[in-house]
Amino acid sequence: MQVVIRIESERREEELRSLDGWLRQEPSIRRSATVSLHTEAAPSGSMGGLIDSLGLITSNGWSAASFALSLVTWRQTRPRPPKIVVRRGDVEISLTEATEEEVRRLVDALEQTDETSSPS
Repeated sequence: MQVVIRIESERREEELRSLDGWLRQEPSIRRSATVSLHTEAAPSGSMGGLIDSLGLITSNGWSAASFALSLVTWRQTRPRPPKIVVRRGDVEISLTEATEEEVRRLVDALEQTDETSSPS
């Protein structure tokens, strides 16, 4: 399964780098997912693009609940907790306040099988 994470913040690149480091240190994530930073296309004449998202490719043993807990915990460490947008296929879930309902929707979306992952 592929998951893409975006952060809506003025400090997007810094926040994504922080989240990348956080997830790479989480034993449950390290065992069951490959984490990578993605860059947007660089404007003509520039040295490179800016980091705009973080990607995960998951394998067997993936736990959506552990991943959601890691995201929420990281978000709580931020001086100004940013909005986190998680996308899997056509499904996009936003964590604006990381309420119980938002987290439940995120876990449910990530636990869907590929056949049922289209939006409802």
